[in-house]
Amino acid sequence: DMTNKPYPVLSFAFWKAYLIQCRPYLFFVSGAAGLSGMALAWEPETPVWRFWPAFIPFFLGYGLGQALTDTFQTDTDRISAPYRPLSQGILSISTVRWASLCGLLLCAASLVFLNGWNAVLTGLTILGLATYSFVKKNYWFGGPPHNAWVVALLPATGILALSGRGLSVLNYLATLSLLLLTFISYANFVLMGYLKDITADRQTGYRTFPVLFGWNATVWVGDLLAAASIGLAFGLTGHSTPGLVFWALGSLLALAGQLHAHFTPIKTELAARFPIEATVRSFILWQLAIVVSRVPAWLIPLVLFYIAFEVFLYLRPERGQI
Repeated sequence: DMTNKPYPVLSFAFWKAYLIQCRPYLFFVSGAAGLSGMALAWEPETPVWRFWPAFIPFFLGYGLGQALTDTFQTDTDRISAPYRPLSQGILSISTVRWASLCGLLLCAASLVFLNGWNAVLTGLTILGLATYSFVKKNYWFGGPPHNAWVVALLPATGILALSGRGLSVLNYLATLSLLLLTFISYANFVLMGYLKDITADRQTGYRTFPVLFGWNATVWVGDLLAAASIGLAFGLTGHSTPGLVFWALGSLLALAGQLHAHFTPIKTELAARFPIEATVRSFILWQLAIVVSRVPAWLIPLVLFYIAFEVFLYLRPERGQI
């Protein structure tokens, strides 16, 4: 129903609806990805004041980016996600687009303040978000990798933000492994996420992988991405016992999600919910495994971080929304 009058931007109702559109439970995805990069750069002499101007933009970034990409795909969202404020017409496309861009630019400014090199990475991130929906709609092979390279930039941005130094700070093997893990595990979240939108995407002309090749082929590709993620995450976790616990939980959830997608008797949008939830949970747990293996002193805050994610996920206003 697009006949609703949009809320004015200066009203409490607008910002409440905007927060719902941002999906706060997914703030933890970008928060964890940025945090893993920050952990790679953390040293005992790192000034503590650098932490929050880096972490807060990472944490908020996903929601702002999600709201921005939503403004380019209201056609399919009206069918697959009619409960979202943009789909209901209580938020206008232009207002959400500008609010999201302003928020993303503020986040970028904070990260660039910490390290000038981040001007390149945050610029690429915003460009990637703005072009994602076009790629998703027109290129069946493009959606998951396009979205995933945007998220994979976050750990690199985190390394630079916390260190404040040039590219020489990068431990290239560990950095490339982390970026590859982030890319592959997030690509699986995106790919499996398309399973809940097959009907809507088909009706609105989106040429996604599941629309063209079906449920089973999508899950088989997801298996390969999950297996690669499990191996990469293990290699990055090292011998840290808390890290291995996080890694094992993430890996078991990833396997459970893929098996559920294979063996569910009714392969429809509703059956996709658990596999999609499994991919996002495993993504966060693998990132936290790397963080705690690098900075063991952060264990308790990381446990609380993950518990908060589960609480936010449980409290989301629409149970089918991921």
